[in-house]
Amino acid sequence: MSTVSNSGFWEERYLSAQTGWEKGRCAPPIARMLGEGLLAAHSHVVVLGAGRGHEALEVAARGLEATAVDFAASAVEATRAAASRLHLDVEALRQDLFTLRTTHAVTFDAVLEHTCFCAIDPARRDEYVEVVHAVLKPGGLVFGLFYAHGRPGGPPFDTSEEELRRRFGPRFDVERLARAPDSFSDRAGQELEFVFRRRG
Repeated sequence: MSTVSNSGFWEERYLSAQTGWEKGRCAPPIARMLGEGLLAAHSHVVVLGAGRGHEALEVAARGLEATAVDFAASAVEATRAAASRLHLDVEALRQDLFTLRTTHAVTFDAVLEHTCFCAIDPARRDEYVEVVHAVLKPGGLVFGLFYAHGRPGGPPFDTSEEELRRRFGPRFDVERLARAPDSFSDRAGQELEFVFRRRG
């Protein structure tokens, strides 16, 4: 049986157009955060579980170095096609994000999170935190949106401010964690925008 930890689970959804998370553009809070000067010029940003690459494309459009990671072939192909069409430089990797700590240790200035944490097996959330910590340079940022929708089941799987502070707190300083004021209308009040900084 295919599970959320298997690329086939997600590839099947792309092929059958079961992509309710797909909005066709970068999430408004993330676009706003990128415009705040959060990142230094030429920062290298990795987008985990990047899907069709809307956030990675936004990163590249702002002159930053963008790497998009997803393990569904259709998602990676869509990102590459969009980057080519828009004449943007985006590195699109077909890779299981949990392998990045081996292949890309201490590589990135920032990790951008959007609809990835809510999609992985909740039992692997501490492992996710370890990966994010491992791929970031000292003092690097993980930022974006967590989906705190308050519903059982998943994916998308729910989270909370308390859980995030508990899981990330030992390795990251919490610089921002609050409800996003400008989410897509069907996610209004359900997203936590955040900025966490890697210690050491």
